[in-house]
Amino acid sequence: MEWFEALALLLGTIIFLMAVGMPIALAFLAANIIGAWVFMGGERGITQLLNNGLGSLTKYALMPIPLFLLMGEIFFHTGLGGRMFTAIDKLLGRLPGRLSYVTVLGGTAFSTLSGSSMGSTALLGSLMVPEMSRRGYKSHMSIGPILGTGGLAIIIPPSALAVLLATLAQ
Repeated sequence: MEWFEALALLLGTIIFLMAVGMPIALAFLAANIIGAWVFMGGERGITQLLNNGLGSLTKYALMPIPLFLLMGEIFFHTGLGGRMFTAIDKLLGRLPGRLSYVTVLGGTAFSTLSGSSMGSTALLGSLMVPEMSRRGYKSHMSIGPILGTGGLAIIIPPSALAVLLATLAQ
């Protein structure tokens, strides 16, 4: 099988399953199972996929990564994220361009808690962009601090990337 046929099979499977309403994670899992069946020799490939997956899932060193994501979700859904940004907003007073500073300070605080750059950027985007748009900020002035601060989660310990690199380095 040529590389473009394999790409078409796997990508087509993912796009089709997402188009019919399957969650993204399950669509990727189904594509992995189909890929293991086709490329690794049928039932033997599925067995190899399960053996490799079980070994990866049982490593205790990688446990902080899903817990970071869980902590970020709890932080967002309980409203603590919004309350933290409100507190920082009141702390800064009547500073010109205050919401940009609130975004940077709040994003830095959330990055230290979540350890996930994507989670931090998603929280900042869902909380701060509507508020900045409502207060008349231009789109590039509202997106800039969010993207800049979103990258801090990788740098500030404990980060998911640091846990992964430490696991690889043993």
